[in-house]
Amino acid sequence: MTEQQEPVVVVGLVPNPRGQAALAHGLREARLRGARLVVVNASRGDALVDEEYLQGEALTRLHEELAGSGVPTEVRQPVHGRDVAEELATVVAETSAELLVIGMRRRSAVGKLLMGSAAQRILLEVDCPVLAVKAPPREP
Repeated sequence: MTEQQEPVVVVGLVPNPRGQAALAHGLREARLRGARLVVVNASRGDALVDEEYLQGEALTRLHEELAGSGVPTEVRQPVHGRDVAEELATVVAETSAELLVIGMRRRSAVGKLLMGSAAQRILLEVDCPVLAVKAPPREP
């Protein structure tokens, strides 16, 4: 008899409004599915300062938000020199995730056609459904 693995939802997090939208939707999906949430905030490690890599107070705030969510969570911050699509595909495979949540940029008509290289690579590389969310529109 095989032990049933707990469901997992993975979120790709960058510290901006679309990353926050992805996190909010990931938490919602994890609650609905009774799943563990794995938050991935990756860096290639090829720059002295990576503004998309959470550190210090921003990382502390993330841990506090997750602790208060009522959802079992884990934060992974890999620095392996790989791009975000590779990192997310690796975590999805390692956890047998049933859903990946990513934030999307709002784009022009041409940008929508091309979708964005990172998003396109993610869609092609992961082996689970992907929920792409946009940040709420900015206030005028």
